Amino acid sequence: MKDKNMIDEIIKIKEEKDIKILAHNYQNYEIQQIADHVGDYLQLIEAAKNIDCKTIISCGVKSLGETLKIVSDKNVIIPVSEAICPMNKKINIEELISFKNMHPQFTIVSSLNSQVNLKAISDICVPTSKAVEIIERLDSENILFAPDMNLGNYISKTIKNKNVMSWTGHCTIHDKVTKEEMINVKQKHPDRPIIVHVQCKEDVIKLADYAGSTSQIIEYVKNLKDNKVIIGTETGILHVLRRLNPDKKFDLLSPTLICMNMKKTSLEDVHRCITEGKGEVIEIDENVKLKALNSIDNMMKHL
Repeated sequence: MKDKNMIDEIIKIKEEKDIKILAHNYQNYEIQQIADHVGDYLQLIEAAKNIDCKTIISCGVKSLGETLKIVSDKNVIIPVSEAICPMNKKINIEELISFKNMHPQFTIVSSLNSQVNLKAISDICVPTSKAVEIIERLDSENILFAPDMNLGNYISKTIKNKNVMSWTGHCTIHDKVTKEEMINVKQKHPDRPIIVHVQCKEDVIKLADYAGSTSQIIEYVKNLKDNKVIIGTETGILHVLRRLNPDKKFDLLSPTLICMNMKKTSLEDVHRCITEGKGEVIEIDENVKLKALNSIDNMMKHL
């Protein structure tokens, strides 16, 4: 079946079955085309809480589907079970629980894009776009941030009046970008601003013209006078940037900025999910869900 036929059928059937499709900014162009909402975790949480539907098809990695299930009373399905963020695999939950028990003076802060089990043992979650702002407001002076040590390091360097420690882990995609690549690109295109994600290494961020989350990058680029921009985050965001800024030219900073787990969900997968019921229905233990929801609720109070 051709892509257009699949798209037409998906749009028709999702209306008949009361389904909404929520897609992360890093998804393939075809997925973004059929989505009812495209955004980062925080934006998709707001969409999941407010949209009127029976079922949500979550297009992203599994932790996104889990997060939408935590905040929503709707059925949540992910088309591909194997779409799992590698960073979440690096966290040993038992070791983190042990740290928490041994160091009660630390507030455990986790990224909003973390797995449900990490959210459940966290005191609060933070979206990347609001991480610094929220942590600055916390009463605790001692913070343990997980799971991204690059983002944790960025937070630590930005907030001067708190002791921010980072758990070992990183985004395997953003962490691949090197200082040497930055230098080479700056020498090749000295007239172009370079915008990178805050999950990149510190020496990469220092050479960038701006560093932010996906939503911050999108907003920042909108206001740029430059019409040629180099982007240092996952390639999927280029679809969003080009749609919102048709007069600007965007190039990817590094060929390594492709998350194969985000790309595991294809148009065919979504089509099978809608027409044949394929995919994984997200189910979370009620006790774990309530604990994870508490960390998200604490986040919402600080927004």
